[in-house]
Amino acid sequence: MGAVAAAMKARGIEVTGSDEKVYPPMSTFLAESGVQIAEGYRATNIPDTADVIVIGNTISRGNEEAEEVLNRRLLYQSLPEVLKDQFLRGKRNFVVAGTHGKTTTSAMLTWVLESGGYAPGYMIGGIPANLGRGACFTDSDFNVLEGDEYDTAFFDKRSKFLHYLPELAIINNIEFDHADIYNSLDEIKLTFRRLLNIVPKGGLAIVNGDDSNVMEVVEGVPCPVRTLGFGKCCEMQIEDVSYETEGTGFTLSGERYFIPMVGEFNVRNAAMAAAGGRFAGSNPDEIRRAFESFRGIARRQQLRGEVRGVRVVDDFAHHPTAINLAVKALRQRYPDSRLWAIFEPRSNTTRRNVFQMELAEALASADRAVIPAIADPGKFAEEERLDPEKLVRDIIEGGGKAAYFPTVEKIVEHVAMEAEGGDVVAVLSNGGFGGLHDLLLQRLGETSEEH
Repeated sequence: MGAVAAAMKARGIEVTGSDEKVYPPMSTFLAESGVQIAEGYRATNIPDTADVIVIGNTISRGNEEAEEVLNRRLLYQSLPEVLKDQFLRGKRNFVVAGTHGKTTTSAMLTWVLESGGYAPGYMIGGIPANLGRGACFTDSDFNVLEGDEYDTAFFDKRSKFLHYLPELAIINNIEFDHADIYNSLDEIKLTFRRLLNIVPKGGLAIVNGDDSNVMEVVEGVPCPVRTLGFGKCCEMQIEDVSYETEGTGFTLSGERYFIPMVGEFNVRNAAMAAAGGRFAGSNPDEIRRAFESFRGIARRQQLRGEVRGVRVVDDFAHHPTAINLAVKALRQRYPDSRLWAIFEPRSNTTRRNVFQMELAEALASADRAVIPAIADPGKFAEEERLDPEKLVRDIIEGGGKAAYFPTVEKIVEHVAMEAEGGDVVAVLSNGGFGGLHDLLLQRLGETSEEH
């Protein structure tokens, strides 16, 4: 939402907005883009001269501004509707979907096309360092869109990606997520199948051939499908992977590539981006140059600072699989370091107990795990709610080391006192986590002075 607001502002459209909680990096980006954001929802935030009200998918009935829009009978649209009408019709739209890796894959594919001179439009759910913004819409024939399976709006319960008019669909993986929207994995599979049902016969679906859920979804779809993965049954096979602390090399369809990133999941993300680039017309040399100059994305294994020899890393991981992959990747990058994982159960799924055991297993792979209380616990019935203290007990019973502290302040104090030089502290959250990163760096500095 914020990235598209900035893109529309750049086109000369006056844009204002509201949000309940505004935090970096998006708040900083919007301020620099000249988009005024009001904190909190009030009917008076809606300008009398507004032509269209764009309602985000986190807004529900009862929201003061949404009720004002309905009462005044104003024209309102969802964000995906705005995208389709204003930016996507008649274009070659490349939609990157899947439970994990959407942001990184779409950012890498965008950079491949940008480096190759295609000047693509794009919408990415993060801010890639090479691009400096999450959305930009150009006169190019190409758009790259991160395709989210979350619902569109309170008045449109279809997945957002069903509005994006895909010529190319990339599906990285399919797992259960978004427990507030979907009741089962089968429901999630159905919405991905609907995505493939609107890819034209002249288009293509590039899918993870190693993922059984994905392979079930693509069976019998009307569009062309090519499988990609590590398995020998994949039409495009990833081979000869070599992991180094500063990056990873791999071979895809006979071509050798190197990415300045670690982790098996990033190899797959890059391979998907390479395949998408080849579909657009990029040659392997152009793709190689793009990968070697790719500088990552804010909040994806981002080093926020180092104090007293302790590195504080920010990562967006908020699903057990993503946490496990993040820990593995950080161990490849920092093989001799003790690794802390501070996890904020913030999403509507992880605040439920659907992943109670899976989270314990994932967090136990770190050397130390720290868990806070969940936010707004009253939003969930007690029998459905994640129990952070039980999560800690399960980690310990499984052979790991973990601690529970209800507040950010207590977490900061604990980690600052216990962390040692050479440690890596990974802060895992899909939100701001109460500014924990900066507070921890500040406190580490203070404890250094105290000693």
